[in-house]
Amino acid sequence: MTVALRSPGRPRKKRDQPMVSIRYEDASVRDIPLRDVRIADFVESVPWRRVRSVHGQAHYSGTYASATMRGPVVYESRLELARLLLADFDGTVSGIYAQPCLVVASVGGRVRRHVPDFLLLTAAGTVQVVNVKPTSRLEDPKIVEALAWPRELIEHHGWGYEVWSGADPVMLENIRFLAAYRRAGVVPEAEVERAWASVRDGDQLAVAECRLAGGQPRREVRPALMALLWSGRLTTDFSRPLEGDSVLRRLA
Repeated sequence: MTVALRSPGRPRKKRDQPMVSIRYEDASVRDIPLRDVRIADFVESVPWRRVRSVHGQAHYSGTYASATMRGPVVYESRLELARLLLADFDGTVSGIYAQPCLVVASVGGRVRRHVPDFLLLTAAGTVQVVNVKPTSRLEDPKIVEALAWPRELIEHHGWGYEVWSGADPVMLENIRFLAAYRRAGVVPEAEVERAWASVRDGDQLAVAECRLAGGQPRREVRPALMALLWSGRLTTDFSRPLEGDSVLRRLA
């Protein structure tokens, strides 16, 4: 596979370079050579494609209220939603952009176009481009080729590239449950801080609940501990179902 990449000291005409097109809130589109794209170019951008949910359609699409972005992020399948949940839960991720741009490049003498599923920014300043595909589709040579040329371009640019096909189902189920507590204000801040002051490193969840409840029903104090788990101030073994014997660890 031959992808048109710019070689040092050999200028190219703009149309022959790999290009990125980014759409913005005011409906404008900016075309940028891939070599010049920076994180700041995605500020105030919107998804390249408009995602619609229509009765009877094959894919499950919609919007997810992201705690990281403090607003909606679109997805086009349940598998994309799962990857989106993981990104929102990941404390190192500072930005999540769905359908972030259109990439156009000459590949093997043909003009190819590609819209990545997600672009993830981290607080450390790194970038990860993510494409989501079911494992079964990764055996299709056309899919393999369609994912390979963007990888070459993205990694040449110095960004990370990931093809994601799923994660441990127990971990995903735990994170789906905790996502109910992701937004500030769902649990009053005073209750969260009281729980933080009460919980001890190495507590089992049931023990922490009993101590915090002080004779009240445990279910009344549980949301504050769930909010701490979502925020990353507490953690546990998410590969096991979240239950009373789950061991809590303080991280913050």
